[in-house]
Amino acid sequence: QAQLVESGGGLVQAGGSLRLSCAASGRTFSAYVMGWFRQAPGKEREFVAAIHWSGGTTQYADAVKDRFIISRDNAKSTVFLQMNSLKPEDTAVYYCAADRYMVSMTSRSGSNVEVWGQGTLVTVSS
Repeated sequence: QAQLVESGGGLVQAGGSLRLSCAASGRTFSAYVMGWFRQAPGKEREFVAAIHWSGGTTQYADAVKDRFIISRDNAKSTVFLQMNSLKPEDTAVYYCAADRYMVSMTSRSGSNVEVWGQGTLVTVSS
């Protein structure tokens, strides 16, 4: 059974950094696009970042571009999200996601994404 498990969330002050990890198991994810979404209280889920299986192609939401970096280690079946210069508006539950296609990550708030993690809470205090 395919499984994604996030870790690394927590409380941080504005301007600080956090690194999220997502460990994949139960399937060969090396050929999948891996990504991150987030959902703030009272808001819809939104795309954050995604990375192609080769690591050569990445996509970022405008709100996090130049602050967040997505990377992956296929040998360890793990994807990372380095979050820098955090802002209170980055507060949300962050979800790891996996799909065969980048378009599934970047369209329709991820409604077509194949596999989801359970989420990890990131809280940024002002």
